[in-house]
Amino acid sequence: MPESDRARRRAPVLVLGAVVVLLLAAGAAASGAASPGAVPVAAAPHVRLVPADGATDVAPLAPISVEATGGALTDVTLTAEDGTSVPGTLSPDGRTWTASTALAFGTTYRFAGSAIGEGGSVPVTGGFSVVDPSRLLRASTSIGDGAVVGIAAPIDIRFSGLVAEADRAAVERLLSVRTSVPVMGSWAWLPDTARNSRIHWRPAEYWPPGTKVHVEALLYGLDLGDTEFGAADLTTEFSIGRSQIVRADVKRHRMVVIRDGKEVSNVPASFGLESDPRRVTRGGTHVVMGKSRTELMTNLAYNYENVPMHWAVRISNNGEFIHANPASGYAQGRQNVTHGCVNLSTANARAYFNSVLYGDPVEVTGSRIQLSAADGDFYDWTIPWDEWRAMSALHGSENQLARMDGEASIQLPR
Repeated sequence: MPESDRARRRAPVLVLGAVVVLLLAAGAAASGAASPGAVPVAAAPHVRLVPADGATDVAPLAPISVEATGGALTDVTLTAEDGTSVPGTLSPDGRTWTASTALAFGTTYRFAGSAIGEGGSVPVTGGFSVVDPSRLLRASTSIGDGAVVGIAAPIDIRFSGLVAEADRAAVERLLSVRTSVPVMGSWAWLPDTARNSRIHWRPAEYWPPGTKVHVEALLYGLDLGDTEFGAADLTTEFSIGRSQIVRADVKRHRMVVIRDGKEVSNVPASFGLESDPRRVTRGGTHVVMGKSRTELMTNLAYNYENVPMHWAVRISNNGEFIHANPASGYAQGRQNVTHGCVNLSTANARAYFNSVLYGDPVEVTGSRIQLSAADGDFYDWTIPWDEWRAMSALHGSENQLARMDGEASIQLPR
C-alpha cells in the first residue's frame, strides 16, 4: 500500500485517542481530583475558651482553660480587671492552658495570647465574669495559730450562718485534721443555734500530750446554692500541752488535780446546792473554755449582779466556773452551797488558775444532773463515741476512710 494511504488510515485513531485523553482529563477535573504536584492549604488553628466568651456568674472554683486544635498555644494570660494575673500551666503538647488558682468574686477576667499552627496564627481573646454572691458563709475557730491547749480541747468550727442538711457532707469533705502522731477522731455536727451551724472534731480519747495539729477548712468558693458561697479558707496549727485532769467529786467535796499521771493537788471545795436543780453543778466531763483574774457574776433570779469573783476558770457556758470564794470557806470540804460553781479558797484557786490551759478536762462526778447541750458549747465528752461518730454527715453514707477525714487524722511528718 502506498505510504500516503497508511498515513490517512492512522489519523482517525490518533484523533480518537486525543479525544479520550481530553474526556478523562475533564472527568478528573469535574470530580475534584487534585492534579499531580498540588499542595493542600492547611486550616488555621481553632481556639476554645472555658468558660465561653461573655459567660457570667462563673463560680470561682470552676475549671478555666484554653484549648487549641490544629496548633499550639503561646503567651496565654488571664488577667483581672485590676491587672492581677492568674497563674496557669501549659500542657506538654502546648495545646491546653489551665488556670491553677481560684478566681475572685465579682471580678471580670480577660484571656490573651495566640495559637500558632501550619495554617497561621489566631488570637486568644475573650472574657467572662465571676459571680458576685448575695451571701458568704464564713468559718472561725477558738484555737488560734501557735496555741498550746489541753488534752480535751475539741476543734470547734463555727459558721456565720446556717448550713443546710443537704450541704453538710460537701462542707465536711473540705475539712481535714493532720497530726504528728496517729489520732482517732471524728467530726460531728452539733445542734444549730438560732443563727449559726457548728461542727467539732474530737478524738476518741483525750489527745496524746505533745501532739502537733494542723486543721484546714478549704471552704473558699464552695457553692451552697442560691448564690451563697464559702467566703474563705480557714487554717490553724496548734499543739497539745501536758496532761492535766481535774477530778471534782461533788459528794466528797474535793477537787483533785492529776498532772502527767501524778496527783499534784487535792483541795477542799464546795459545789452547787443539790436541793435546787438550777444550782446543781453538772456532772460529766467539762472543758476549760477560758479564765479571768476577775469575773463579774450575775444571777438576777438569786438577787446578785456584777459580783466580782477572782481567779475564775470557766468550765461551761451555763455559768459554771472554778473560782475563789472566801465567803463559802466554811462549807468547802463539808457541804455544797454554791450557785453551780466550784468554790475554792483564794490560795487554792490562784494555784489552779496559774496551772490551767484552755481545753483541760474537768471531770465532775457524783452529781444528780449531767452536763448536756442545754449547758452551752463544749459538752462533747458527754456524748458516747459511737453516737459522736454518727453525728458526722459522712459516716454511713460513703467510704469513711477515703481521705481519712471525719474518721482519723492524717499524720504529719514527725
